[in-house]
Amino acid sequence: MTARTRVKLDERTRLPAVAAAVGAALTRHRIRAVLTGGACATIYTRGQYQSHDMDFIVVRTTTQAQLDTALASIGFVRTRDRYIHPGLPFYVEFPRGPVAIGDDYRIRPVRRRVGSTQVLMLSATDSCRDRLAAFYHWNDRQSLDVALGIALAQRVSVAVIRRWSVAEGFSERFEEFLDELRRARGRRRVSARVSATRWPRRRGFV
Repeated sequence: MTARTRVKLDERTRLPAVAAAVGAALTRHRIRAVLTGGACATIYTRGQYQSHDMDFIVVRTTTQAQLDTALASIGFVRTRDRYIHPGLPFYVEFPRGPVAIGDDYRIRPVRRRVGSTQVLMLSATDSCRDRLAAFYHWNDRQSLDVALGIALAQRVSVAVIRRWSVAEGFSERFEEFLDELRRARGRRRVSARVSATRWPRRRGFV
């Protein structure tokens, strides 16, 4: 993303575009950081889940001054450990690394296209695991709902999630997640059949 194609950030800018702008600013300043947490869930659920914070984990040695300069280039200012933008409801934080989900530190970020740029972020499977970790450890039912939303909207590896869940000691809670996912997929199939019956295709229409 060049200076000419930078997104103008204002109150109408949605989180995915803001995350892309932050990621592009970091890249321009040669800072490698991975988008994690709720912002990934917002992107993968296509806005079904809304987060107001963007957590980027820096994976190379970077100074506070470098982060300040990079974020200032798109209008963010630092207040303690948080970067805020006067025209946005979203804020940026840089939690201490490394990138991990539970006890799994072998995380491979992916580059996902958001608008006209790419964001280095957790994969859909890892984002789902990240939300499940909160459900497993803190019985956070909202996090379970978000994990289900990711699994419904994206292609995730159930086998990877199963192995990780067993290794974390939460095989029973994984089965609860899997049962909920099956029910949700079943409801979606029924809804699709009802819609198709209610609104049959006509010649000349799709």
